[in-house]
Amino acid sequence: MLKKHAVLAAVVLLVAAASAPRADAAPDVFLPDLRQAIPGCAGGSSGDLAQCDAWDVCPVIDPAVPSGRCVPANVAKAVRLRFTSAEENIGDGPLLLFGHRDDTNQDTMSVRQALRNGSDGSIPAGYTSAQRATRAFTYYEPAVAHQHWHLMNFEHFALVSPQGKTIVTDRKNGFCLGDRFAVADVGTLDHVPGDTGPDADLAGTLRSNQCRHHEPTALDVLEGISVGAGDDYRYTVDFQWLDITHVPAGTYDLVNTVNADRTLLEANYRNNSSAVALTIEWPQGMPGPDAIPAAPVVKFLRACPGQPRCA
Repeated sequence: MLKKHAVLAAVVLLVAAASAPRADAAPDVFLPDLRQAIPGCAGGSSGDLAQCDAWDVCPVIDPAVPSGRCVPANVAKAVRLRFTSAEENIGDGPLLLFGHRDDTNQDTMSVRQALRNGSDGSIPAGYTSAQRATRAFTYYEPAVAHQHWHLMNFEHFALVSPQGKTIVTDRKNGFCLGDRFAVADVGTLDHVPGDTGPDADLAGTLRSNQCRHHEPTALDVLEGISVGAGDDYRYTVDFQWLDITHVPAGTYDLVNTVNADRTLLEANYRNNSSAVALTIEWPQGMPGPDAIPAAPVVKFLRACPGQPRCA
């Protein structure tokens, strides 16, 4: 067992069986509550759209490169709308995810969620045979500086028309979760880790979590977000964008959604999506098959925190 897993042993209760406990059925279990921040807002912001500038329009030469350099539109082959995404835990307990594989012949790890026990903190010994896998970790290595284990299917992005039609979807590979920032309203939350005790030890582990960086042969990995903390992926990171090269001029919703399939247990799923209404204009017309005459003009109009629709 890894040392950082041992740190967690005093503060978590592993989920057992597919009929996992819910907040109303097991009040002694403290569940996380994942809140999706507004797209384009830096981690820890209040959500004031006027201060949300963590986004841009980026023409790129090679549409296949995950984080291609922005270039002048007249030499580009694709145009990306890039934006920072952030997910925050405002619940009563930490989001804790354990990944494991038996040997390196398995390309992915099965991921199991652990829950904070609010009564006596007791822990069963290891994983139970009835425990269900919720997601997968996969090792991601596009560049030397960005090689670690990613949680798949944690968050999704989409550009949606006012009629509700999905125009573009994401190509995101996954997320390395940790405590990257304090949420703006951290002072209003209960169960935020203090300076001492098991919760503080856990928060320290998650603040420094790099998801087994440069360890493709790892058999175990831990990821998560403490109460009052959030995890963000900045708009310069791989796949933090939607390809808008062939999106017609108009008004759209940029929607970010965390835990869309609800396989992770939460106290509240109603705040898992946030949207921004925006406009796209092509000042010199839509791109043709061989040329982009000019980059589009994108304007963020208004934000709708906790809502999947805004335009």
